[in-house]
Parts: sequence; structure tokens; C-alpha cells
Amino acid sequence: MGNLFSASDIVEVGIQIEKNGRDFYDAVAKAVKDVKAKEVFELLQGEEEKHIKRFEALLSRVKKYEPSEAYPGEYFAYLKTLSEGYIFKKDSNIRSLAEKLKNEKEILDTGIGFEKDSILFYHEMKKFILGDEQNTVDKLIEEEQGHLRKLTDMKKNI
Repeated sequence: MGNLFSASDIVEVGIQIEKNGRDFYDAVAKAVKDVKAKEVFELLQGEEEKHIKRFEALLSRVKKYEPSEAYPGEYFAYLKTLSEGYIFKKDSNIRSLAEKLKNEKEILDTGIGFEKDSILFYHEMKKFILGDEQNTVDKLIEEEQGHLRKLTDMKKNI
């Protein structure tokens, strides 16, 4: 299997996924009526913001891949599109989801599902990068696993 991506590509996709998650949780927090549910979504939004900062710090430490492009911004547009196709989809009907999530358990289950999807995505993407750069993707996976543990612990406590 050929190497199609660099570690920096995957980190950039990860940053966009985290931004999509932050925006998703923010929108749902604004749409939901229940005060406790709003608090949980705001907490999840804050967690995504922390991940953005961690991933950006990681990106600053990896070698940046600069592909040739047919037009300026082509490669970044490709990565952005790739990230929008996974985990937090841009076409999600946020209001509909907010109406379906009736309690903290359902909210946390939704967040847990997103984290699991992220972990699976990063595991699959590792196949497409050079072996010596895979440890960078492992760091992304560790971050997501930490977030998954946190959400799972929250769920146990309700």
C-alpha cells in the first residue's frame, strides 16, 4: 500500500475534525432547551477546544508537507473536505439531534460515539503514512482515547 499522506496531513485533518466537533457541540448547546444538557454540551465544546490547541502544538513539531498544487490552497481544501466527511459531518441536522437527545446519558453516548469514530479514523489513516511518522498519529489516538475515557467516566457518574 502506498504512502499517500504525511503525519502533518493527518494532524491538520485532526484539527479540522476537532473544530467541526467544537462547532457541532456549540450549535447543539445553543439549540437544546434543557439546562443540564446545555452544560454537558458546553463542556464537550470546551474539550474539543483543548484538543485543537494540543493538536496545533503537535503540528508545530512535525515536518510540514508542502505538495505541489494546481492552484493555491488546493491541498488544504482537499484535507478540509476529507475531514468533513468523517465524524462530525457538516450536513448534520443539529436541531433535530438536539431534540432527540433527551438526557445526559444520550448526550454522552453521542460524544462517546464521535470519539470512537475518531479513533477508528486515525487508526485507518496510519496505513497511508510513512512508518517513521506513525508515532505522530499515535499521539492523536492517545488524545482521543483520553477524551473517550473522560466521557465514559462522566457517563458512569450519572
